[in-house]
Amino acid sequence: MEEQAMLARDLVLRVCAGATEFDPHWIRVDGKVTTPFLVPRDRNLVRAIVDAGRAMGVDRLLVCRTRPEFSYAPVTEVPLDTDTLIDLIRGWGPTPTDFLVCVEDFSAAVLVTAQDLTVAAGPADFVRALVGADIPQVRTHFGNRARIEGDPELARAARLYRCADTPARGGPGPDAHELLSRRADALRRSRAAPALRALRGAWGWLMVGVLLTAPLALPALDGAVVPALVTAFLLLFQLALLARSRTVSFAGLLRTAALGALLLWPAALAESALVGLLGADPYGVVPYTYVAVTVEELVKLLPLLLFALLAFRRARRTAAVDLLLLAAASGAGFQLAEHIATAVSVGASPLGGDLFLPGGTVVGDPSGGVAAVFSGHAVTTGLVGAALGLAVVGRGTWLWLLPPLAFTLAFLEHLNLNALLAGAALHPVSGAVLTLLGGGTLTPFLLVVLLVCAVATDHRLIATAAESVPPLPGQPPLARLRRRARGRSVALRVRIPSDIAPLFRRAALAWADLPVVLTTTLSAIVHEFTVCLVAARRGPGALCDTWRFLRLRRANAMGEARSAGRPWRRHPSQEELTRTARDLAVRLGLAATGGVTGAMAAMTGLRMLAAVVTVPAPPAPAAEPAYAYLAADRLQSWLSSLGTADLVWAALAAAAVLTLLVAGNGVPRAHPRMREFLRSPAANTGAVLGMLAPGQVGYALLGVLGLTLPRRVDTLLVR
Repeated sequence: MEEQAMLARDLVLRVCAGATEFDPHWIRVDGKVTTPFLVPRDRNLVRAIVDAGRAMGVDRLLVCRTRPEFSYAPVTEVPLDTDTLIDLIRGWGPTPTDFLVCVEDFSAAVLVTAQDLTVAAGPADFVRALVGADIPQVRTHFGNRARIEGDPELARAARLYRCADTPARGGPGPDAHELLSRRADALRRSRAAPALRALRGAWGWLMVGVLLTAPLALPALDGAVVPALVTAFLLLFQLALLARSRTVSFAGLLRTAALGALLLWPAALAESALVGLLGADPYGVVPYTYVAVTVEELVKLLPLLLFALLAFRRARRTAAVDLLLLAAASGAGFQLAEHIATAVSVGASPLGGDLFLPGGTVVGDPSGGVAAVFSGHAVTTGLVGAALGLAVVGRGTWLWLLPPLAFTLAFLEHLNLNALLAGAALHPVSGAVLTLLGGGTLTPFLLVVLLVCAVATDHRLIATAAESVPPLPGQPPLARLRRRARGRSVALRVRIPSDIAPLFRRAALAWADLPVVLTTTLSAIVHEFTVCLVAARRGPGALCDTWRFLRLRRANAMGEARSAGRPWRRHPSQEELTRTARDLAVRLGLAATGGVTGAMAAMTGLRMLAAVVTVPAPPAPAAEPAYAYLAADRLQSWLSSLGTADLVWAALAAAAVLTLLVAGNGVPRAHPRMREFLRSPAANTGAVLGMLAPGQVGYALLGVLGLTLPRRVDTLLVR
């Protein structure tokens, strides 16, 4: 607060729209979590307000009365002491009055009315200290009570703070993605589900056998299909592991990769048509460079367009990192098809290079140096997807500069490689721009940087959706670190002048909020990881259910945050997600994690050792690169030279690759009991095959390893 005492009217006008309600515009700034609740005006409420101030990391609060007759009374600064705040309230007289308790930078406040109505608004940590961990339950309870009692003041508060039930009639309808999901869920609950799961598992392992035996009958497949498939799987696994805010499943990424692989033929047809219109030689410089690069870089983004058209409701729930993953998966599939087509037609060579984001290409010059570096279709397309994700989800005007920059880097990097292979060179201006953007060597690290920024952006939005998203079991970890970050942010924000240029003020506020965003992101990631550890000790069933719940919870949180108050469609519904959260808390032994009044006890910080990723060297030369038309032409020539038996083996290998990408990679839903399998192994073989499809072996191994965790893992989370 400034040296001259602030008047009550100044503070109230900043935060409130009246004596008993907050200003809706102030609530929307920074996505504050708002929760009205009914509680007696007693010592417990004052103690909870003090604990909420401690959760913000501040050492004093601003207190004033909100009624017009006290407008010219000075605002009082009180330390975080329950007795001091009680003495101040008693000094106002025996008649109850409405008063406001606010943080110095106006980022959080509590409005206590003369009746039992109290409203808390601010970050989720601030509100949790007042109402408990389950904020949606408190809001639902308030809305139900307002409807039952019929009090006009409570009904107005329920409508103002969106606690009243909204009619489902006339809301947004399902899209194609949701309809297919419903059909799949109905099929999983049908009587034929066990037999279909067993058939899928048996077919998957049969396709694995085809991939391993096909090179014996068709030597051209040796060293071509399996290494390329493993490379694509490893690359997507690394990105999905780092993307700790994703809402798309790993099975969905592999299906997108299959779609990207099939896009090789439309890209080849488009290139052939353009080359025909230009009347150029398909092996010339122009088709090899400008035509091929332009068509391929646009075709690889088609899955994002199809996703937005066919799953437009689901697209409203996507995180920024989801667009990165979907684009990278499309590029990985395109890269997989191109590598296989080139390897089987001109001779296979092993894929070399580092294990981090593999699949790139390096072309050397006669002097032994590096002439061109191409990070791979997955990395470059993923970079464009990351820029689009940040621009769409980040809601910043300047963020829309990132997609053109990312597409320029991907285009020039691809153009440089194809030009070199065609015996040409980039224009000096293009070469200078490419060098300025890293020359291809820095592209994987730029992708990782954008991925980290996307994860932080996603978790910043997820934190603002605590009003409607059920909480995770247990108390959020790293409470002390979050308090220190918020206290530093408040101290910096109050020092930023309000009369400076808006650009400098926004930059200063962003710098002050950066530690809060990072600590909130780290706390959310550690919390989810700890919940998974506790669930792993309960067995594979609890672990797999936890994985699905975390992904669906993030998707609903992103939908709530991105809707900004507009109608949007939940999938699954709010009731179903809440029921799943409560069931999971009971299974983990962490039920009843919050109350309606009183402050929640903060747990001690949980520290994790960050994994250090070694900076990779540029990948070694792989199979001879080619653009889509050339790869498809060579593949067609190679297929025409095969006999009937060899064509059958080639078709089986292609079917095996698509099968392993499309089916059997999701988190298992049915888990056979070991006791039943030991008693009658023949009768339960189908259940085991259904759970252990080739893409589900990793889930089963993690579930078995979770059973070996010590019992002290359960102490990592407290109620």
